[in-house]
Amino acid sequence: MDRKVGVLGGGQLGRMLAEAANRLNIKIIALDKEGAPTKQITAHPDHVTGSFKDPAAIRKLAELSDVLTIEIEHVDVEILQEIEKTTPVHPSPKSIKIIQDKYHQKEVLISHKVPVAESIALDSEKDLPRVAGEFGYPFMLKARTDAYDGRGNYVVRQLSDFAKAFAALGERKLYAERWAPFTMELAVMVIRTSNGTLAFPTVETVHENSICKLVYAPARGVSSAISQQAQDLAKKAVDCFDGKGIYAVEMFLLPDNTLLVNEIAPRPHNSGHYTIEGCYMSQYEAHLHAILDLPIPERRLRLREPSIMLNILGGKTADAHLELANQALARDGTVHLYGKGDGSLGRKMGHITVTAPTMAEAEAQVQPLIQIFDKVVSGTAISDSSDAKSSLSPLVAVLMGSDSDLPTMNAGIQILQKFNIPHTVRVTSAHRTPEFMAKFAAEAVNKGIKVIIAGAGGAAHLPGMVASHTTLPVIGVPVKGSVLDGVDSLYSIVQMPRGVPVATVGIGNSTNAALLAARIIGVGDDRIQRQVEEFAQGNADESLAKDAKLQEMGSDAYLEGMAKKK
Repeated sequence: MDRKVGVLGGGQLGRMLAEAANRLNIKIIALDKEGAPTKQITAHPDHVTGSFKDPAAIRKLAELSDVLTIEIEHVDVEILQEIEKTTPVHPSPKSIKIIQDKYHQKEVLISHKVPVAESIALDSEKDLPRVAGEFGYPFMLKARTDAYDGRGNYVVRQLSDFAKAFAALGERKLYAERWAPFTMELAVMVIRTSNGTLAFPTVETVHENSICKLVYAPARGVSSAISQQAQDLAKKAVDCFDGKGIYAVEMFLLPDNTLLVNEIAPRPHNSGHYTIEGCYMSQYEAHLHAILDLPIPERRLRLREPSIMLNILGGKTADAHLELANQALARDGTVHLYGKGDGSLGRKMGHITVTAPTMAEAEAQVQPLIQIFDKVVSGTAISDSSDAKSSLSPLVAVLMGSDSDLPTMNAGIQILQKFNIPHTVRVTSAHRTPEFMAKFAAEAVNKGIKVIIAGAGGAAHLPGMVASHTTLPVIGVPVKGSVLDGVDSLYSIVQMPRGVPVATVGIGNSTNAALLAARIIGVGDDRIQRQVEEFAQGNADESLAKDAKLQEMGSDAYLEGMAKKK
């Protein structure tokens, strides 16, 4: 391509941008201090040494570049507005200026009917009683500018917090924000191009101490409808601003499944690191393609497979974070270190990405690393975590209309336990708890469940009703009742109308239901497929052993032995 992209900032985001640029012969020229992470992997003499807020240094960078972009939004916007008359700047300096002021950012979003938490601009500490009267407790006190990774945020829980909050946030302009009682934090990376707006998948972000700790792609327990709603809202929010490139949109998911936009970053973002291994195109590639008008096939923004990103933070010693990196290398995690030298407590030193065919497998891989992360951050001594237990997301849901069905379903549950297949067992009725049943079935696919086994007796509507609320395979188990010996249940389950399939096993045969579930999952899971093969071989070996014994003893003696066993 032989294009020159000037980047204001040379930290880890610029470093990963340079990694993507190298493959396309795109030259990254960074403006930052000597030895900055970006400069470490792009050895050429054109890098500019200085501050990304220094007008002279920015002008020099522009002279060397075909296009300017940013990896941090806290830059001198005024000089960029001057430079864009001769050198393209993306995103536009006007947009960067708006986004720099988080309160002004929200004003623009509101003017475009993008839902955000209600906010009030503050002049002084004297305004807080009025805010408390209007918002109640708790509420957020936030710095309007120069805030990131939780720096510039303070939770006000009571009257006595007023002075502490103002002391913590310094002399910056502040605003108060109504508390959002979210159930989950979501994020979407959005790309603005000359031809429109595109979006990566919706992800779940987990924060501790206001710093992003984990990113789950796709978001767990979120329906496809909500995921699409989040992508649409993120694109609508980004379309409020000018300029090509990648934008991060952070959102709150509320208990009623509505969404609020929290804030926007006009650059690559921590919540998009997973795209390097998890998608066919990374956020860094997408950013370069967008600002240089290169094509972005939308299919390349899809997930390759479920992915989890875990940040590597500094601990209480300079090299504490390296233990987490080393443990990840031994556990099939992809490690990215940022070249920042010695670590300090809470500083982002790198990240780890784990990918797997299922979210449950990815969670199993990352769980020991999370435990090591917690020890690094707390300063606790790290021991061998190879045997750390993890809580895995279920791959199979075993449902029954009543607990009286459990004795019938238990044989299948034992098969799942034997195969070490993560599963959940629930009681829900198509007639007594129809809303819960419908909600569970509809959300199952986004929770990582692959197969549902549903046992029911009598009218046996549960398997069919579950199948009508999900696209997952459903296996029905007819349960023998007090009348008709379960034939009524068999007919009810097997005679589903065309278009709503339910696989049906024999009356009371939950063993076959579990084996069929294992075979379905085994198509994409080598471990479970091997378990199925070993089980089948075990059955064959058992049958051959019985035949050999029969040949040896003769039928009369064999029958006598069978009678004694009874």
